[in-house]
Amino acid sequence: MAKAKDYLDFIKIEHTLFALPFAYTGAFLAADGWFGYRIFFLILTAFTGLRVFAMSINRIIDREIDALNPRTSSRHLPKGIISVKEAYIIAFLGLIVYFLSAYLINRTAFMLSPIPAITAWVYPYLKRYTCLSHFVLGLNLAYAPGGGWVAVTDSINIFGSEFIPFMLGIGIMFWVAGFDIIYALQDVEFDRKYGLHSIGAHFGSGVAKIVSAISHILFFSISAYTLLFHVERKVIPYGLAGIAMLLIFEHYIIREKYDEKKIQLAFFYSNAVISSLFLGTIILNVLLK
Repeated sequence: MAKAKDYLDFIKIEHTLFALPFAYTGAFLAADGWFGYRIFFLILTAFTGLRVFAMSINRIIDREIDALNPRTSSRHLPKGIISVKEAYIIAFLGLIVYFLSAYLINRTAFMLSPIPAITAWVYPYLKRYTCLSHFVLGLNLAYAPGGGWVAVTDSINIFGSEFIPFMLGIGIMFWVAGFDIIYALQDVEFDRKYGLHSIGAHFGSGVAKIVSAISHILFFSISAYTLLFHVERKVIPYGLAGIAMLLIFEHYIIREKYDEKKIQLAFFYSNAVISSLFLGTIILNVLLK
């Protein structure tokens, strides 16, 4: 049981809350309602499998950097709680679950499935070369609404009805980049010392907060445009208002001094609520049609 707890803590299974609601958002929008328990379950297993792979491979690739950073030196690989071999096995199993789920969903989902996996594998290396890595991390989650849409429709055409999940995906990329820029403020001095790249390390925390705020404004603007002009409105304005307030709160709590507790609040809790509120708004909107 203790080992199982270590494995679950290693893969941070709770972080699936960031992407999964957006995948279900895409599915609900594509079906204009309930899309069935089979697709619901397969979306869950696909996104959980991909998330397990992405987190595991990130930890494996960054294990030497994590060992040097006081904030991350107690993680499972630097501390030897989990071996590198075990981490690779976990990553491989996550990838198998992901690809098998995509195969069972439909042909289009399976054909497109390597793209998010490759993005997840490439991302950890990019922080060694460019501060644009924040936006590549955003791209990892940006696939979510498109993935949910494809699961229901078995098609992809961004110039047709798939314009909706495509635009939502662009917005999500900015959303994730915005809160990752905030999260990276914890390691500004460490990044500078070891030549790692982040907006904060390159330009300072003040500029990082501004870029993060602009990214979240873009997320909100793109999402609002897509939902208000391409989906029946119903309760959407109320959901957008709630999301706007959460984004404002997220930036308010780090406006001056910030510490790890505040950054964790802005990074995890606020954003988990945002994605869940996004999905809840779409579900309620469909139910009230």
